[in-house]
Amino acid sequence: MAPYSLYSALLLTPNASLFPDWNRTWHVGNPDLTQCFQNTVLVWVPCLYLWVCAPIYFLYLKSHDRGYICMTHLNRAKTAVGFLLWIVCWADVFYSFWERSQHDSGASSSSTQAPVYLVSPTMLGITMLLATLLTQYERLKGVQSSGVMLNFWLVAVLCATVTFRSKIIQAINEPWTVCVFRYTTFYIYYTLLLISLLLAALSDQPPLFSEASKDANPCPEIGASFLSRISFWWITGNRYKRPLEQKDLWCLNSEDRSQRVVPSARTTPEEKTLYSPKKAPRGERKEGVPVEESEILIMKTPRRRENLSVLGPLSHLRPYFLISSLYKIIQDILMFVGPNILRIISPLLSTSMFLNMYRDVQINLNLNLKVLKLYAWELAFKDKVSAIRESELRVLKKAAYLGAISTFTWVCAPFLVALSTFTVYVMIDERNVLDAQKAFVSLALFNILSMVQASVSMKRLCVFLSHEELQEDSVERMAVAGCSDSISIEDGVFSWCRNDAPHSEEVFVRIPDGSLVAVVGHVGSGKSSLLSALLGEMEKLEGSVSVKGSVAYVPQQAWIQNATLKDNIVFGQERKESWYHRVVEACALLPDLEILPAGDGTEIGEKGVNLSGGQKQRVSLARAVYCDCAVYLLDDPLSAVDAHVGKHIFEKVVGPQGVLKDRTRVLVTHGLSFLPQADLILVMVEGEITERGSYLELMARDGAFAEFLRTYANKEQEDDESGDICYLHHHHQQLAKVLGKKAKNAEVGRITEADKANTGRVKLSVFWEYMKAIGVVLSCVSIFLFFSHHFASLFSNYWLSLWTDDPVVNGTQPSREMRLGVYGALGASQGIAVFCYSISVSIGGILASRYLHQSMLYNVLRSPMSFFERTPSGNLVNRFSKETDTIDSIIPSIIKMFMGSMFNVVGSCVVILIATPLVAIIIPPLGILYFFVQRFYVASSRQLKRLESVSRSPVYTHFNETLLGASVIRAFGEQERFIRESDGRVDHNQKAYYPSIVANRWLAVRLEFVGNCIVMFAALFAVMARESLSPGIMGLSISYALQLTASLTWLVRMSSDLETNIVAVERVKEYEDTEKEADWRHDQSSLPPGWPTAGNIDIRGFGLRYREDQELAVRNITVAIHGGEKVGIVGRTGAGKSSLTLGLFRIIEACEGEIHIDGVNIATLGLHELRSRITIIPQDPVLFSGSLRMNLDPFDGYSDEEVWRALELSHLKSFVSGLPDKLNHECSEGGENLSLGQRQLVCLARALLRKTKILVLDEATAAVDLETDNLIQSTIRTQFDDCTVLTIAHRLNTIMDYTRVLVLDKGEMAEFDSPSTLITKRGIFYKMAKDSGLV
Repeated sequence: MAPYSLYSALLLTPNASLFPDWNRTWHVGNPDLTQCFQNTVLVWVPCLYLWVCAPIYFLYLKSHDRGYICMTHLNRAKTAVGFLLWIVCWADVFYSFWERSQHDSGASSSSTQAPVYLVSPTMLGITMLLATLLTQYERLKGVQSSGVMLNFWLVAVLCATVTFRSKIIQAINEPWTVCVFRYTTFYIYYTLLLISLLLAALSDQPPLFSEASKDANPCPEIGASFLSRISFWWITGNRYKRPLEQKDLWCLNSEDRSQRVVPSARTTPEEKTLYSPKKAPRGERKEGVPVEESEILIMKTPRRRENLSVLGPLSHLRPYFLISSLYKIIQDILMFVGPNILRIISPLLSTSMFLNMYRDVQINLNLNLKVLKLYAWELAFKDKVSAIRESELRVLKKAAYLGAISTFTWVCAPFLVALSTFTVYVMIDERNVLDAQKAFVSLALFNILSMVQASVSMKRLCVFLSHEELQEDSVERMAVAGCSDSISIEDGVFSWCRNDAPHSEEVFVRIPDGSLVAVVGHVGSGKSSLLSALLGEMEKLEGSVSVKGSVAYVPQQAWIQNATLKDNIVFGQERKESWYHRVVEACALLPDLEILPAGDGTEIGEKGVNLSGGQKQRVSLARAVYCDCAVYLLDDPLSAVDAHVGKHIFEKVVGPQGVLKDRTRVLVTHGLSFLPQADLILVMVEGEITERGSYLELMARDGAFAEFLRTYANKEQEDDESGDICYLHHHHQQLAKVLGKKAKNAEVGRITEADKANTGRVKLSVFWEYMKAIGVVLSCVSIFLFFSHHFASLFSNYWLSLWTDDPVVNGTQPSREMRLGVYGALGASQGIAVFCYSISVSIGGILASRYLHQSMLYNVLRSPMSFFERTPSGNLVNRFSKETDTIDSIIPSIIKMFMGSMFNVVGSCVVILIATPLVAIIIPPLGILYFFVQRFYVASSRQLKRLESVSRSPVYTHFNETLLGASVIRAFGEQERFIRESDGRVDHNQKAYYPSIVANRWLAVRLEFVGNCIVMFAALFAVMARESLSPGIMGLSISYALQLTASLTWLVRMSSDLETNIVAVERVKEYEDTEKEADWRHDQSSLPPGWPTAGNIDIRGFGLRYREDQELAVRNITVAIHGGEKVGIVGRTGAGKSSLTLGLFRIIEACEGEIHIDGVNIATLGLHELRSRITIIPQDPVLFSGSLRMNLDPFDGYSDEEVWRALELSHLKSFVSGLPDKLNHECSEGGENLSLGQRQLVCLARALLRKTKILVLDEATAAVDLETDNLIQSTIRTQFDDCTVLTIAHRLNTIMDYTRVLVLDKGEMAEFDSPSTLITKRGIFYKMAKDSGLV
């Protein structure tokens, strides 16, 4: 049977058709669908949807069991309604059978009942039964709300609504055709469908036995219904009535946390199984060979890193991307529906109507501001940063020009396409008439043109991820059977980079278990490099390295976390009180705990800013000792401490009787007094081990080492009589008191201040500051250009509507050339205005960015050191990177989009109101809805932006801290803990970022609704008034209405984004209100030329404190130092030695008393006038990223000959001459590519260049060997012979020949006289000299 006859037989309607009858469905005043269509397609569509989805959904639920939900009232209601629907459908089936039986018995004279009345209800009944069973299966699988079922009920209701309307029309127009039973069952069916839809929109209770959220403030998205999720209703609450705070933010869902996301991103399909020994617990005491436990490790196969793609780690997100892409495709397709609706409506109106430039330069703010201030180098640093900034702004300016061209191209593209299309259309044939249908449908389609942008960020990430990484297998951790060696290097050749020349020759070392090994050598001989090789921090080119057991590492420059002193020592390990007390005492930290305001609960600032160099080194050593590892690598930890403290630490920690006596210890040292107690001594020269053996063996060989010892041994003679007995006894008595010390107020021990978020609306003063930074005139010009562009655009479209209304004479429009010419001229004026306003806004943004950045940089540099001690580096990095980038790139583009959207909305509303005044009826309610939407969104998003910005700073701080301590973290095997900490901070940041994204989507849904309402009413009123209004104007009105949705959405979003991102300006301007140092220079300087000429220092009753709430760190110091004197400053930890020098440089201002230099009160001078005329060599040698010459002479005030002379006197000339770039050698950040001793010598070269009358040495030779120390002291004595030299000394032998010695005790002057006189008095200095073995 043919398909037509088969279908006719099924329906028993000869003229029936599956497709709509256009004479009935469209070309009538009251359209309707045919009964055939209603009884088949509208019934079968929801059934087909559910039967297609059911198998897939069943398999999904089977594999995603979340636990079952107990039977609730909601579930009972769903089940009951489902069964009622099933009963109603079967009632229709039985009624059809009854009708058919009545016809067969002849009781009815009506025509035979169509089989569709049996087929459709039967199919629908079975489908309702399936829906009810699926509802119960969802309950058993723990589904609280189902999108599949909600969509099914929605489709069923929509299809039934058409039939519902048709039956009402039929009952009104043809009441004699109504079947009461079928109408009754349908109305019941329709009511039950509505109830089912309502029930499906609700969410059930959580599943039984599900993982209950332990979060204090869980995200409501978890229990939200499917409808609430897709419409983002779950985010709506009453929180916008008051400013959001951190405590209001919801916790992240478990699947969105780094703990779940990051491991998924790391997983790759290419894996192999390896066996590896498991580290023994650190707490175990190892006697002989440790017990090894093998474990299986899944390791990825090495890949060619240059082929690495950033998309690889995101492969686990592929399903989300695919679903999003699908919805995006559907949206893009629907964008073309609007113009086609306009094409359909037009006959009713009488038928007469890439480029992306991304900033490529990031300012790296080095936070060693203390050194800058001591040398008065702030301006040099400011000029360097400004130069980098200017190069960045030049790139931004080029991007602005290219962006203006791009904006011109893409804004004008729709018009140019329209102009060329209309021109070709009307010119190729005189009979081609431009009417409203062709003009405005084409115009609406042309406005959809958009460009695709590519992000350079992806490439930058790929480059970063493609960098070489450390060889994880460079150091073997597995013990060799039958081998008693704890450390073994066989034929090892190492370099710092895989492509660099070898840093060492073949190294062969075997270190037995439990031995003490001393590594000695000159500065730059490779001592620290040897430890780095053992840690796996260097590239192993040849040979093998084996280390048995866990490793603890103490770097030469101590790495201190921004945490409490206790947390720095415990370092994530289990707290063991007795062991902790023993470690603190052994590492001589008891006096420090007594000084600190909150004991071991005192917060230590970043890089240990509130600790002295010796304190930092002892904390670093205590961290290693507490971890109780098998192997200890100690990189000269004793150089930064006083001699008596160093002796105590060696005896109590490192030496044969110390707490580490059973451990393997590799000690890099310059202290000769410790060498006799070493089991093995390694002598290094230029990366080679030239001599090895015990102390006696090396002395017996009478080699270079023995000669060196004979030369310098008299400087560090060991005295058998311990001078530490009293010291230790005193500390032992205070042990319980100090460790039990608790601050009454927890804030006493805090130093850093967390970033705080403002609340409420952004002040108008912030907008005004930004406008002033742009320039008021330029701002007004930009607004005028925006107005000109949109006025020309509006008038051109109005001109087009007039053109379409022109009469047709003899098949053509007589004025088409004139119309076309004016239309083209208006388009050209649009292009000029677009280009000009793009340039003006972009240039204005650059001007504002330059001004704000320079102001912030100046304000930061003018801040005192106390500001940097309490401000985490992440706060500064955040403002100089993210906030500055927002001001550079985001705010100007937002301003352009905001102005464009605002004029588009205003223009569209004007056109729509002129064309269809009836739209004014719906404007007030839609306006009220718009107001509440905008109020909620702006208030929430603004505060979320602030909270997100504030929570970003700790991420930067922790990341910066982790980078600085990467070698220590890897040595202790704590990578996972620091990764977890970083992930936790990122999650904390995402708690604010995720709601901001959801709020954005919340806004989009509601604005789409408002915009579509406007389009609907504009089209509705246009059809209603089609007889009285101009077709051209009506076409223009609807075309603008179609654009209004996007314009309105962008207007609200951009207005919110403008207020949200202007927060960056607000945060940058915050540093204007911080406290500032004294002026750098006074306008009228009274200093005599060449001051100071003699170098006299007169200190009168001097005292200072670090914070207002603390006691005086130095008090009542009265000292007169004559020009040319050499004065040593000594004292135990916390005596106030460094504090006195900080007061001399006015890093900390005096609280009482005065300091006079050559008769001038330094408090009356500008800071640069003072600091540039005296010189310090600090204890922590700091270098900046840049050339070596820049680090020596940032102002370029000296010739190359003078620089080379300074390098020669500081014993660096041979080293620098051997560098490929010599003076232009690039120093890494912090000077990490130089040894600590070499960095100290660079600081000496700085002092030799400046050659001021006053020189301060803050233990400047602590990190160098004795021979180099001797040479440096000789240089100081000769080159600074006529200068006043103040030396803070830990090695007392360096000041025994000084003129006088100032002894400080607890912040006060205890003794002040010549060394010989002080020894004769047998006071504090005598005891210190005795501890050092000098008397």
